[in-house]
Amino acid sequence: MEKYEQVNKPKKTIFIDNFIGGIGWAFGATVGLAFIVAVIGLILKHVNLIPFLGNFVAGIIEFVVNKNPGLFTK
Repeated sequence: MEKYEQVNKPKKTIFIDNFIGGIGWAFGATVGLAFIVAVIGLILKHVNLIPFLGNFVAGIIEFVVNKNPGLFTK
């Protein structure tokens, strides 16, 4: 018995199959991630953690602007 199986498909068919499989994988990953982010967002909305995160991000932005006054001016 041989160690590897012989592939009898043309390279074009292998390329097309793998390309379509890659598109399907990317679509599934995108939809799955969107679903997970939506569920986490709904959970955080009910936990009232969003205002805390907003204040935290606002504090970071204020710190950056104060330390780099010419950063956002033209």
